[in-house]
Amino acid sequence: MSYRTLITTADLARLLSSGVHDPAHVVIDCRFKLDDVGWGEREYTNGHIPGARYAHLDRDLSGPKTGTNGRHPLPDPTVLAAILGRLGVARGAQVIAYDQGNGMFASRLWWLLRWMGHDEVAVLDGGLAKWMSEGRPAAAGGEPPSTRVFHGAPNSAMTIAVATVADMARGTGTATLVDARAAERYRGEVEPLDRVAGHIPGAKNFFFQQNLNDAGTFRSPDDLRARWQAAIGESPVDAVVCYCGSGVTACHNLLALEHAGLHGAKLYPGSWSEWCADETRPIETGG
Repeated sequence: MSYRTLITTADLARLLSSGVHDPAHVVIDCRFKLDDVGWGEREYTNGHIPGARYAHLDRDLSGPKTGTNGRHPLPDPTVLAAILGRLGVARGAQVIAYDQGNGMFASRLWWLLRWMGHDEVAVLDGGLAKWMSEGRPAAAGGEPPSTRVFHGAPNSAMTIAVATVADMARGTGTATLVDARAAERYRGEVEPLDRVAGHIPGAKNFFFQQNLNDAGTFRSPDDLRARWQAAIGESPVDAVVCYCGSGVTACHNLLALEHAGLHGAKLYPGSWSEWCADETRPIETGG
């Protein structure tokens, strides 16, 4: 069975029962904190799901910053392919990504792998928090290397460039922008990370945490489908463009859409941090 959106802790435990270093399944720890970029790697060393390797958001899952291309630009595809190979990913391998809990960082790896043409990837629903709460095993230290050759190429149809977003902001585009940030950031009331507060003109707001239930796991596909269809209205899903602060939590919304059976939405990778870096671009507040 191939997992392409989410995987439960029980199903992951079953996969690992065949051996934590079985190359048929690759577990990747994506834990991270924006205000302490070394936290995830330290926590990984202290304890992780047995067999998992660590992927750092800034170093492994993002490209170099120029000051105008956002806080987490997409990595160069050639560089990313080498990193994925170093993590043990190769054609046909089932990849399972997890983070500390809600999937906001694991979903970035999920999206990047799909962007590179590797669809056999799922996010661990509930993350390490749920895994540990169930008394499941953990391992400390590192894991033996398992470098493989990853073959893949980016699918340009999955992204939207800033120039196209500018057309949308002017009302000349046909797509629907959806902002994944918290409502107060979307409205421009607070901005803890970027230089300007507000949102891209015309964007709707769907805070990524709305994809989760009170237990911290994803809502059912039917529930997600109803919520997202209410949010985007009559817009076809393939005309939906997701963004956030830096292109990370937008991937959580893309994962939720895919899990709900709503296929074809796109990512604006630079997101708000790229958009607001150019003071000539319009901004909108309120909403």
